Amino acid sequence: MRRFLFAVFLVLAGVTGAAADPFEDGRSAYVRGDYAQAMALWHPLALQGDAPAQFNLGLIYRHGLGVSQDYQEALKWYRKAAEQGHAWAQFNLGVMYRHGQGIPQNAQEAVKWYRKSAEQGYAWAQNNLGMMYEVGQGVPRDYQEALKWYLKAAEQEDAPAQFNLGVLYDKGRGTSRDAQEAVKWYRKAAEQGDAPAQFNLSLLYDKGEGGPQDYQEALKWYRMAAEQGHARAQYNLAVMYRQGQGTARDAQEAVKWYRKAAEQGHGWAQNNLGVMYDVGQGVLQDFVRAHMWYNISAKASSGDERKISMRNRDDVASQMTATQIGQAQEMARRCQDTKFKECD
Repeated sequence: MRRFLFAVFLVLAGVTGAAADPFEDGRSAYVRGDYAQAMALWHPLALQGDAPAQFNLGLIYRHGLGVSQDYQEALKWYRKAAEQGHAWAQFNLGVMYRHGQGIPQNAQEAVKWYRKSAEQGYAWAQNNLGMMYEVGQGVPRDYQEALKWYLKAAEQEDAPAQFNLGVLYDKGRGTSRDAQEAVKWYRKAAEQGDAPAQFNLSLLYDKGEGGPQDYQEALKWYRMAAEQGHARAQYNLAVMYRQGQGTARDAQEAVKWYRKAAEQGHGWAQNNLGVMYDVGQGVLQDFVRAHMWYNISAKASSGDERKISMRNRDDVASQMTATQIGQAQEMARRCQDTKFKECD
């Protein structure tokens, strides 16, 4: 299951009462893309110790907005704001330590600043602090602490934290396994458009965990994730169309979604797309294209998946001429070399 550290920088700090007019003028300049003017207005405020202005200078240097990107300058201004208790700056400083931007990577310092921000109630920091505890980075691994911080962020409607909390309940980490709680939190994240949560929610409906088995609900959430480009959801959606689970059998829809997953490098989807060409299901029978997809799958896969793809490739090759096999091999090379842009 996919978990991720939500390391995104914010856009603008909220205005304070001090020096409100120059700050707001700087905000207006920033919004219209006049970063030089925003810098000119915020820099004096930052030198006077205004934490939101310091944060915004950090933002400008971090992203190279109107200036050369400079992680060290960003770090300097984030630190000044963070040391005054600015929660967003503390979070961004933690991110920079986590990724080694402008300073050597230091997970313990990342945890320190995430914690300061999290203790002020900032949901993104709470999520990231939970992640550090979950993976044991900068702190000893502690699933119960991870659960605690994910819950704080999840209750603020933070979708990544809701997803991460769902994973802990799903896996029984830091708590007893509780599929119903997993469904609850996956659904909250899924309803906010989180594709990994949509996929995991689908899996539970597909297997009948956390509630009755419901192929139609599984299909619905697989589709939502698949339409966002989630390769595993695209593959599972194709399987449901091929088998007629939660919907009428539709081989053409199966081919469509196998192809989308295959073009993202999903090995089983590549193999199954080969099968569809091999037997002429949802597409015209085409041994050359079947061989191509089997070959791509075999090269990209390992273990049993690779063995199956190789066997399928060799079986279809026994029905092909040497010229056709050569054509299929050339098509496979071109498909891979162009990162699946030229596969036909």
